Amino acid sequence: MAEQVNTNQFKNGMHIALDGAVWRIVDFQHVKPGKGGAFVRTKVKSLESGAVVDRTFRAGEKFPRVHTEVKNVQYLYDAGDEVVFMDEETYEQFQLPRRAVEDALEFLQPSSSVQMLKVDGRPSGVQLPAAVELSVAETEPGVKGDTVSNVTKSATLETGAVVQVPLFVNAGDRIRVDTRERRYISRA
Repeated sequence: MAEQVNTNQFKNGMHIALDGAVWRIVDFQHVKPGKGGAFVRTKVKSLESGAVVDRTFRAGEKFPRVHTEVKNVQYLYDAGDEVVFMDEETYEQFQLPRRAVEDALEFLQPSSSVQMLKVDGRPSGVQLPAAVELSVAETEPGVKGDTVSNVTKSATLETGAVVQVPLFVNAGDRIRVDTRERRYISRA
């Protein structure tokens, strides 16, 4: 039988089984009103859809705990409807469905290292670094003197991702991009 966790044992980042799916606890708060029983107000994120939902549970309610681990893997190539990765310790290759890593693919170059999230021993998805360095493949040319702040233009990066960049950035420049907010940080 799976290990059960009580709402009193909740921790941010813990994974639980809820409604037949795996959810990660993003945030939680124990509430003890003056009248009535205590409860736990929780924000959980679905590993399948990525949706963040607010849920409230009675204090002491139990859920099956889902064990997770993070491994360093290398992105090898995109094979159409599957994406191929390699474990950096064992050199074992494995595939993930393209839809499971579609958001991350825009910032991945072949041979780049990422962290693979494994849920109950099965690969589930990838966690990108907070920022990556990529080259600008194409953008409108910058004009000398274009240093006005807060004015941006679209730039297509070498991986195909499109981000907004300042006017002074030109094709061929290497830039740092925030992968969570999909925004320009600085020149590399």
